[in-house]
Amino acid sequence: MVEAKALSAAQGLALLAGACWTAPNTLLGLLLGVACLPWGARAEWRCDERALAFRCMPRVGVGGALTLGNVILYTGVRLDEPCLTYAHRAGQCAHPAISLADHERAHVYQYMALGPLFLPLYLLHGGVSVRNRFERAADRYALCGKGWWPWSG
Repeated sequence: MVEAKALSAAQGLALLAGACWTAPNTLLGLLLGVACLPWGARAEWRCDERALAFRCMPRVGVGGALTLGNVILYTGVRLDEPCLTYAHRAGQCAHPAISLADHERAHVYQYMALGPLFLPLYLLHGGVSVRNRFERAADRYALCGKGWWPWSG
């Protein structure tokens, strides 16, 4: 697992600015998470992920996890579950299992950098797909602890 380290004042301010910049996305995630509480969803603060996570979300679509700003919505009981990378699932390589928490943390960082631009850019790059540079970057970050920016590596 990639762990958060102690922050400098400048890093703390950057995280605060990023959280403000992606607040519209976070609000959408909060609304979805809170709406699912009567159906078994449970909220927990995830310090390492810098996000409020809603576990046990009712399954919609293929399941797994969805990040919206500083909110992670996931169908499982534990966010720290191992999962396969998109490339591995597509049969393109044989990566070791990654932590779903690390993968979703990369998306939180992407949202904090891109704010309201994240969702349109994500969709323009293919949505939920192995071809999507955002998903490949999140997998790269989960594999080695760096490289969450979609246009690096």
